[in-house]
Amino acid sequence: MARNDLIVGLDVGTTKICTVVGEATENGVDIIGIGTTPSTGLRRGVVVNIEKTVQCIKKSLEDAELMAGCDIRTVYAGIAGSHIQGFNSHGVIAVKGGEVTQRDVDRVIEAAKAIAIPMDREVLHTLPQEFIVDDQRGIADPLGMAGVRLEVKVHIVTGAVTSAQNIIRSCNRSGLDVSNIVLESLASSQAVLSPEEREIGVALVDIGGGTTDIAIFSKDSIKHTSVLALGGHNLTNDIAYGLRTPMMSAENIKMDFGCAMADLVTSDEIIEVPSVGGRESRKMSKRVLAEICEPRCEEILALVDQEIIKSGFKNMIAAGVVLTGGTVLIDGMQELAEQIFDLPVRIGVPGEGIGGLANEVRSPKYATAVGLLLHGAEEEGHHKVRPFKIRDDSGFDRILSRMKKWFTDIA
Repeated sequence: MARNDLIVGLDVGTTKICTVVGEATENGVDIIGIGTTPSTGLRRGVVVNIEKTVQCIKKSLEDAELMAGCDIRTVYAGIAGSHIQGFNSHGVIAVKGGEVTQRDVDRVIEAAKAIAIPMDREVLHTLPQEFIVDDQRGIADPLGMAGVRLEVKVHIVTGAVTSAQNIIRSCNRSGLDVSNIVLESLASSQAVLSPEEREIGVALVDIGGGTTDIAIFSKDSIKHTSVLALGGHNLTNDIAYGLRTPMMSAENIKMDFGCAMADLVTSDEIIEVPSVGGRESRKMSKRVLAEICEPRCEEILALVDQEIIKSGFKNMIAAGVVLTGGTVLIDGMQELAEQIFDLPVRIGVPGEGIGGLANEVRSPKYATAVGLLLHGAEEEGHHKVRPFKIRDDSGFDRILSRMKKWFTDIA
């Protein structure tokens, strides 16, 4: 059964691929299907093997389709990786007719986007922070206001064209159309942040398998985004080398017994560690594991703290830091983060605006997939949906289309 009213979020991650199917309701989204499978075709958030990625996406889709009893045709896909760059820009236009119309809003946003972007990069999001009408600041929606000059401050997120193309190709080869590509930290923020936190200032830190995504909000608008090429996979690697155990076993040990602070573990707690090459398993103190985990967790959080300081917004995040992503399920992560950031820290789980199988996704590891679903529901509610297209036209074609637009504006 193909259903047109379904919304699907596809989180293509480094350690897992997760598909979440939902139906839009008056109060948000009802989740009706979930499919999760280990990911083998990505490294640090970027596709490195399309064939393996396609196989993993198909497996995740099959599980979600089976649970929801439907065929999935289109998805909202997440994107991450160290190639992601965010920066702030500013646009200004003269208002025609003395009243701000939708056309003026579109024109001023286009003016803010009119900056030199290298040919190998693609604008993924243009996110308005505030509008200014005749020097009156802090306007969220200027439609219908009287004025002669309209300005906008925006946050622009760009990514590598090839990385976006590879995600789209992987989806297309799995039989899917991509409605939109969404920055993963932006999606996660929709699932786990409250309106009050966005208003008074908060930093969202999504620690995934291959990347750590940061998004800073203040006055209900996004101020800064960045991606660090470090995540839970680095921690798994450390455990595999430190305990001389296979990667799969290291991942299980991390999730079952991992602890980000050695002081929280007593030396008499014993765990069983599988050996490599068919040798017998060994018994080991859990404290040894915590002593391997702590330096890496400390490094990831310290780099995040440096990034927040570098952004210049650390003094504006009065609500503190919200940690999400699968890696934050490790014991002691919240306590260690509070020490390093010197700010209030909480673990973010999807909750607001979701019904149906909500309990199945009430975990930090589902934040991105649920956020993609909520983002899709919001876009479809505003009738903004159009198939996402990667820039592959020539420079001449772009200049020609821009000139045509100028002439229609003048007319």
